[in-house]
Formats: sequence, C-alpha cells, structure tokens
Amino acid sequence: MVKKDKKSRVADKKARVAAKTEKKTAQKEKKSSKKPNKNADDSDAESEADLDAVLAEYAKQQEAFLRVSEVVSQPPSARASATLIGSPINDNELFLFGGEYFNGQHARFWNDLFIYNVHRDEWKLVTSPNSPLPRSGHSWTRGGNDRGIYIFGGEFSSPKQGTFYHYNDFWRLEPSTREWSKIEVSKKGGPPARSGHRLTYFKNYIILFGGFQDTSQQTKYLADLWLYNTDDYSWHQPVLPPASAKPDARSSFSFLPHEQGAVMYGGYSRVKTAAAGSKGSKGGGPQHAVLKPMVHQDTWFLRITPPPAESPPNTLPTVRWERRKRPANLPAPTRAGATMAYHRGRGLQFGGVHDVEESEEGIDSEFFNTLFALNIERNRYFSLGLRRPRAAPKKQTQGEQRGGGRRGRAKADEEDLLRNLAALELKGAVGNEDGKAQPEEAESEEEEKDAAPEKPVLWEMPHPRFNAQLAVQDDVLYVYGGTYEKGDREYTFDEMYAIDLGKLDGVKEIFRREPEDWQGSDDEDDSDEEDDEDDEESDAESEPSIPAPTTNTPETTPNPTDDNDTSSTTDEPSTSPSSLDDGLPHPRPFEPLRAFFTRTNQLWQDILLTSLKYVHSPDHKTIKELRKDAFEMAEAKWWDCREEIRVLEDEAEEAGIGEVVSLEERSAGGGGAGGGVGAGARRR
Repeated sequence: MVKKDKKSRVADKKARVAAKTEKKTAQKEKKSSKKPNKNADDSDAESEADLDAVLAEYAKQQEAFLRVSEVVSQPPSARASATLIGSPINDNELFLFGGEYFNGQHARFWNDLFIYNVHRDEWKLVTSPNSPLPRSGHSWTRGGNDRGIYIFGGEFSSPKQGTFYHYNDFWRLEPSTREWSKIEVSKKGGPPARSGHRLTYFKNYIILFGGFQDTSQQTKYLADLWLYNTDDYSWHQPVLPPASAKPDARSSFSFLPHEQGAVMYGGYSRVKTAAAGSKGSKGGGPQHAVLKPMVHQDTWFLRITPPPAESPPNTLPTVRWERRKRPANLPAPTRAGATMAYHRGRGLQFGGVHDVEESEEGIDSEFFNTLFALNIERNRYFSLGLRRPRAAPKKQTQGEQRGGGRRGRAKADEEDLLRNLAALELKGAVGNEDGKAQPEEAESEEEEKDAAPEKPVLWEMPHPRFNAQLAVQDDVLYVYGGTYEKGDREYTFDEMYAIDLGKLDGVKEIFRREPEDWQGSDDEDDSDEEDDEDDEESDAESEPSIPAPTTNTPETTPNPTDDNDTSSTTDEPSTSPSSLDDGLPHPRPFEPLRAFFTRTNQLWQDILLTSLKYVHSPDHKTIKELRKDAFEMAEAKWWDCREEIRVLEDEAEEAGIGEVVSLEERSAGGGGAGGGVGAGARRR
C-alpha cells in the first residue's frame, strides 16, 4: 500500500509538471497571438535594421558638442557590461564608460563618460565632440608606461536585439583633459571586431586576447592574441613557438598584468558536443550536435620578453603561453561571470553564477556574493570576509604606556619628536621635487575629504550577482552594478559600493536605487507561484523574487573538478610555499603598514644595498631614493601576505589575544606595552 501511494504521488507530480509545461506553452502562444501584426512588423524591422545608418546618426549628434565639458550629475543610470577603472594619474577619481540596459522588451546602449570623485562624493558627466559610439561588452585598460586609458571593441544591437554590430575601433582617453583620441589602424591591420574580450598592459604594450563575434545566427569565440606598441602606435600579432600549447577560445575571463607579461584565468565559451536523441526512442535515437556551455578553470601565463636594447628598431618581443597549475583553494562550485580587478599583485574576484541543473523548464542557477583574492605569484586563492572593528582599549598616557616615571615621560617626548620629524619628511616627499611642501594642495585635498558626506556602512556583502564592474583606487575596491536573474526576469542593479581592502570594516554604500520596472513577460513566474501553492514540496523549494544578501562562509576546494572543463583532469593544485617562509621580513598580526615599515626599514635598505652590489655601485642611489625603494618593497610584502596574516589575526582573536608583541620589544619596554600594536593599529 505504501509503495502504491508513493507511485501514485510520483505519477501525480509528473502529471502536474506536464500540465504546467502545457500551460506555459499555451500562455506563450496566446500572448504572441494577441498582436500578430505588430510582432511581424517588429521582426521585419529587425531583419532590415541598418545599424550602420543608426550609428552614423549617433556620430552626427556627437558632433553637436563643440568642446569637452563636465557637468555635475546624478550617478549613472542602471546598466550592464559597462567598464569601470581607477584614474592612472591620481587616487581620487573613477571613470565609467558605456554599457547597456535591457528591460525585457528593448535594449539601450550608452556612450557617456562618468567621473566619480571619491573625496567629494561627486559624479560628473563628460560630453565630447569626439568620443566612441554607444557600446557594451568592450574592454579598457590603463597603459603601462603610458598614463592614458585604452579601449577596444564592444557591441551594439537593434532595440529588439535581432541584429548585432561589433566594433573594431581603438581609442585612447587622456585622464587629465578627458579628451578622446581615435587611434587609426596601420596598413598592416589590427584585431578584428569583437566583444567580451579583455585588455591588460605590460611596459609599453597593450595586450588583447579572446572575445566573441555574434551574428544572431551563431556565436564564434576567439583565441587570437594581439599586442599594441604605444611607442610606435602599431598592432602586431605575435608568432608563437611551433607546437606550443595555448589557451582555448573564450570570453569573459580574467586578464591581470604581471611584471613579466600577463596572467589569464577562467572564462566562458560554448563548444559543440554530440548529444543523444530522444530518450523515448529505442537506442536513444540519432546523435546531433549541440552547443554546450563551458566554464573554463585553467590558468595561463603569457611570458613577454622585450627585445634587447641593442636590437634594431621595430624588433618584436618574444611571446609564448605557459600553462600554470590550477590555483589552490579554488572557489567552489565553478562560476561564470565572476569579475576580477587587479590590486598589488592580486586579483580580487567577486560574485558569479553557477548553473545547477538544466531541464526542460530551464536552468536553475546559484548566484554568489563572495569575495576572494588570487595571489598571482603563489597561484592561490584566499577568501576575504568583513571584519567588525574591536572595541578600543582604555586610553593611556604615553608615560603610562612606557611604565611611568621620568624615563617613561622622556620616552614619550622622544616618540613625539620622531613622529613630528616623520610627518615633516612625509610632507616634503609628497610635495614638489625640491622637497618643498605644497600646503595649498594638501589643504584642498583635506577639505575635499572632510566635505564628503558620511555613507551608510553594511555588515554584509552586496546582493549576489554576476558581471559586476570592479575597480580599485587607493586600496579601496569599488563594486558597481551587476546582474541577477530569476526565471525570465533580469535585474540590473543600480548601485555602487566601496570596500576598504586594508581594514575590510564593512561595505560602504556609495549610492543605491531600486531596479527599474521590468517590461518583459512575468507569466511564467506567476504561473509557477500559483501552481506551487498547491504543492508543499515545491513551495518549500521556492525562492523569493530577490533574496536577501547572505554572508555565508565562502567554500573553497583544493582540487575541484568540473565536467564542463575538459582540461580539469590534467591540472594539479598549486602547492606554492607560504610568503611567510621566504626569509624576508614580514608583518606581524595587527601590525599596520606604517608600523611594519618603521620596524623593518633598515632591513629592507640592507637588502637593497646587497642587491645593488651585483648591478652597480650603491652610491648611485641617494638616501632618499633608498628609503623610497625600501618602502615600496615593504608595502609590496605587506599586501602580499595580507591574507595569511589575517588568518593569524583571526586565530589570535578567537584565543582572546588583542595584540602580538615580540619578546624583545616587551623586555625593552620595561614591562609596559613595549610598542606592541593593539586594536587602534588594526583598524588602519
């Protein structure tokens, strides 16, 4: 009887699913039959759309602007597939360009340039008589030795997305004047039109790889590599060594700069695979070719060797692809649309989507809002979580901190003097080349920072999404926009957040507006909700329209496998050594960068002097130059092992330890605090 009831329940559920599918099909047919003439007209208009004429009209409208101008404006409207980058000439500006918005019926494209001033919390809209045409899916990067911003390619479509146009134009934006310059292609030619590609930089080269071309009938993914020389203004396609390995065609991958070339990770493509016929026929039916999504997980290093200095002019660099091991602690499960931004030898990855199940009713997707840091040199992922600031300890006088008495007061006076001297030295270093301070500029910057209003701080990551735009400026990660899907509905987020990478003390909300109204069909979602009311199991599994953001601990796996990536079985996880075991000075838990440099300054200078003996005389560098180079080395080391130090900090906090002090400093401090770094330093 139990078996019979179970069988009947399974049969009833199958019947309900079949009825639901028939109902959806009938609703679609009914909706399409309501306006047959209009849909037919739209279809004809799409097939006959002359996008060249539309773009020519856009260019004509652009010429109406007589000069480059900036006006204060509201934040940019909701858009996807735009580009966001930090200014290469200062630490207080972000540039946002282009993008598209699809409301379920029509797609709209932009070519406006927005500039966000971080210190003043102010948006400006830039208009120019000479700017790229509206587009999305383009890519841009800063120049290596050149302080400009370069942009290539992208796509444009008709409102109904029936026809597509891909760009192959190349532009340079001057960050100081906000002026666009179109770079004409030489007679040798340049990269073909595409979107979904990536750009990065190396010395005087701009590197381009991958992307796709969509002709409405088919999508072609690309695997060609191009270099642009900013010195002689020419493109060339490197000749790779014969029989050498190279990455497969893909788009939407991560492309990060490296001191010896570039590093590429992941990506997305669709590959042809053989699929069996109907299951109802005996033997499975004949096979046919289908396009299967593939989320790539491989990592490649592009090694670029510039020509020797004595080489004749126009000598090309030597280029080769080298496959790296799979990164350790790879985020699980695999995800597409997880965007990445470069920051001090690391790639910061946020969001993404994983297709859980594919059936006749569609794809069930899982979206993420986790943040990871990929250490490029060690080829290892680290999860980044928010950290609430600890309660500040009771303040003590400097004499008390040093044990009190005359000796403690003398030590405090000495420290005050040293801090004042350091402040004067720093002020002169950031001034002009003669060492004279520029108080007017410093005061104006401080006024801008003070004028910026306080922003709400959230203690959870932004809502799960994919294809968010990321940029880093002054050690702060900015997350703009992104997309979330539920059923047939697509949400384009209209918001931007900021995360301090040194503190991770919450998510600052720069601005946030509710998503615009969706004009597409919601019939399928509505019918699902009606049917699920009668099914307790389905009702338990249903999810809200926009679920609240989660703060779940990100999952990582040392050696994940993915059926979609045919190369996953050949990779082994990276087993790179820890950055704390390289013999160099490293920061202690809760030790800020300034304290770390003060403690290890002489050690870094000794390392520099030792290395200079094998190059040229140590007298070649001044004391000021040595100190500057030592600080850069200390800063790079502090960020390189930041994630590993955070693990030690978490362990110390769990054990109730609020500061870590060496025995040498504790004994030298006469039993006092010794110079240990406490809660105040950790909040730096």
